[in-house]
Amino acid sequence: MKTSKPKPKARRTARPIYASSPLSLPRPFVSRYGVPVLTSVESVIFQRRYFTDCMACSFCHDWCCSHGVDVDLAHLRVIKAHAPALAAYTGIPRRQWFRRTITRDNEMPGGGSVRTRVTNGACVFLDRAGRGCRIHAFCLERGLDYHELKPIVDCLFPLTFADGTLTTAPEVDDNSLVCLDTGPTLYRGLRGELEYYFGTDLVHTLDGIEASFK
Repeated sequence: MKTSKPKPKARRTARPIYASSPLSLPRPFVSRYGVPVLTSVESVIFQRRYFTDCMACSFCHDWCCSHGVDVDLAHLRVIKAHAPALAAYTGIPRRQWFRRTITRDNEMPGGGSVRTRVTNGACVFLDRAGRGCRIHAFCLERGLDYHELKPIVDCLFPLTFADGTLTTAPEVDDNSLVCLDTGPTLYRGLRGELEYYFGTDLVHTLDGIEASFK
């Protein structure tokens, strides 16, 4: 377990020592990429809240983009396939997009991840003239599903996965996430993303667990 303060949108690779016992799921739920595979869930995802409508936020100043994001290798390949158009769209040469170190991780699609670079205090893909992620904006402008290019860690934030458990990102655990405790629960805010990655059966199962916390 790392003792240093975690960076935003970095996947936790082990459950925190202070976490409650996770609730077992009735069967494994495999993501559309083959990994991760969920076998349990932390109850806190049905209790903590956050400001879900990111682009309507007027107070965080894109805080969660301050330190970049872990891009799984499956999505890295797709980003590279769109690199010429994405470089033209962003005006940023592709050599400036990612750090060189690849972190191997069997729970990440593609078997690992690489982190986006940070320039002037924020992710290289942050829209400095406006708001939000330029990869997301690139997808919308070209009629692409943003899931095709944006990594799973990014789309599930502030949820994450560790050792087969659907759980909270480190920024929820240490209360550093600026938009905590307002809006819907973490689960409700990300129910659609969970359905995309893991299927309808998972969200129906989680709906049943959620009902016991109301």
